[in-house]
Amino acid sequence: MASRYAETYQSWKNAPHRFWKEAAEEIDWVKSGDEAFDGSSGQYGRWFPDWECNTCYNCLDRHVEGGRADQPALIYDSPITGTAATYSYKDLLDRVQAMAAVLADNGIGRGDRVIIYMPMIPEAAMAMLACARLGAIHSVVFGGFAAHELATRIDDAAPKAIIAASCGIEPGRVIAYKPLIDAAIDQSSHKPDACFVVQRPQQVADLVEGRDHDLGLLMEAAFSAGRTVDCATVKATDPLYILYTSGTTGQPKGVVRDNGGHMVALKWSMSNLYDIKPGEVFWAASDVGWVVGHSYIVYAPLLHGCTTIVFEGKPVGTPDAGVFWRVISEHNVASLFTAPTAFRAIRKEDPDGKLMAQYDLSNFRALFLAGERADPDTVNWAADQLQVPIIDHWWQTETGWCIVGNPLGLGQLPVKPGSPTVPMPGYDVQILDDAGHPLPANTLGNIVIKLPLPPGCLPTLWNAEKRFHDAYLAEFPGYYKTSDAGVIDDDGYLSIMSRTDDIINVAGHRLSTGAMEEVLATHPAVAECAVIGIADQLKGQLPCGFVVLKAGVNRPHEEIEAELVKLVRNQIGPVAAFKLAITVERLPKTRSGKILRGTMRQIADGESYKMPATIDDPAILDEIFGAMKERGLAGSS
Repeated sequence: MASRYAETYQSWKNAPHRFWKEAAEEIDWVKSGDEAFDGSSGQYGRWFPDWECNTCYNCLDRHVEGGRADQPALIYDSPITGTAATYSYKDLLDRVQAMAAVLADNGIGRGDRVIIYMPMIPEAAMAMLACARLGAIHSVVFGGFAAHELATRIDDAAPKAIIAASCGIEPGRVIAYKPLIDAAIDQSSHKPDACFVVQRPQQVADLVEGRDHDLGLLMEAAFSAGRTVDCATVKATDPLYILYTSGTTGQPKGVVRDNGGHMVALKWSMSNLYDIKPGEVFWAASDVGWVVGHSYIVYAPLLHGCTTIVFEGKPVGTPDAGVFWRVISEHNVASLFTAPTAFRAIRKEDPDGKLMAQYDLSNFRALFLAGERADPDTVNWAADQLQVPIIDHWWQTETGWCIVGNPLGLGQLPVKPGSPTVPMPGYDVQILDDAGHPLPANTLGNIVIKLPLPPGCLPTLWNAEKRFHDAYLAEFPGYYKTSDAGVIDDDGYLSIMSRTDDIINVAGHRLSTGAMEEVLATHPAVAECAVIGIADQLKGQLPCGFVVLKAGVNRPHEEIEAELVKLVRNQIGPVAAFKLAITVERLPKTRSGKILRGTMRQIADGESYKMPATIDDPAILDEIFGAMKERGLAGSS
């Protein structure tokens, strides 16, 4: 089918307010208005300024009323505990109302903040929806975050309550959450009134009398009594949630998401970008602690009347690299959305896709990748193995949904491996130099978005208007700064080359570490890689590549490393000054799979660094330090 992308994008450019007002017809409003946008309010304007709504109603009630009561809304699949459960839209609504009743009984209502500190269990999604039902503002903090990091979020959000689980479960270990919560509350200046705990059998928590409550028992009582809770009416511009993302100052930034624009953008994306129909199964293999989990585990699939999956497991090790295919096959998944890192891990363990062949994937239509650059080698491997469209798309915590993608629902555009394709309606993406001047096609520069941002994007940071302006709007007036660097080609396709921090300056030449990673990833022995710039007295910076080899590669590391150096010199040229490749067992990553290149660079340069709160396994940094020390890198001795 011919793509309708160009005409759709142009229709947005011709009449942006009308475009989003028409998209808003997909949402049930308590009150709608004549104006879709007020350019005079907020930092760059606000969407649906006088409109009123409730997000939980749109996710659950309207589907129950509209004939989807018995359709599965949420499937819980936990290979880590060996349990599974399916909740229909009616089941989910009843349980969300039971939780909302418990919260309301404890004085939680419109505008109150609630921190949710949960693993990947159904109650995490229920807690988000219960808060939305009451008009309370939730802030999900990844379960198992360190006490100090949780304390900073408690002080910033000033929550009335915390909703938690007694523990999280990782392969081979149980992480007790309650001691972390207690330590965080001890450290914080703000003291929440209550803590509601879902007791998991793997680790039952001790409850503090007068403050802590057994949420499971209270919910069961409310559920058995058939308690119902009306949806609070909120303004479209009222916050739905706060999601904290790491700040350069060490103080986390509370990204605010509003109710109305968020629903409109996510609902539009399900059919037009992801090509998903109501009633189909959509799986985002992420975590509710991250923006992907907010947008595409909980809100977008339920807004669209789909079935969503809450998966408590890992792409490898629970029990093997075939678990994704098992879930897709068992639950009839139409599309999967995950991080490129997950596929690099699967490819490392099962490079020939033998485990994939054990499952029926005949109903699987598309794979979407985001969260980190999808290197062409990983994209090509996935395409060869799956024989379905592999769609790389790019967005940020701040935007809440896709900036640049390949809109399957409008008709797929040609794929260029390494490029997430083209801007979605609402996003006028441009490339500027450091002085703010537009750059010609095929020239590396700062990726910016012309204001206003579309519905669904952050209007501000929580209690930090000036910080919002300084962080995102000040450097390039009239634009939102993405802090990513890239190029737009002659066809309008964007390629993200790196964070602007990862553009290195080698003897006056601005070079992208991402371009070097693309080259390294083409070597048949390499499973994944990361390139950083390390300080050099002569040239300013020099690139250093870290590579993880595929399972079963038994050749001498020095031999492979020499081939990698030659590969980069041949494909990028001597200007790259690429002379050092180091083989390591694993790369340091966040729990969402992003490689911690900045921390690696600080170690190499001998700078002091703070242990990243989101790191998956702190021991990996010691391994990286040891590998650098063996090579005598600056600062590592």
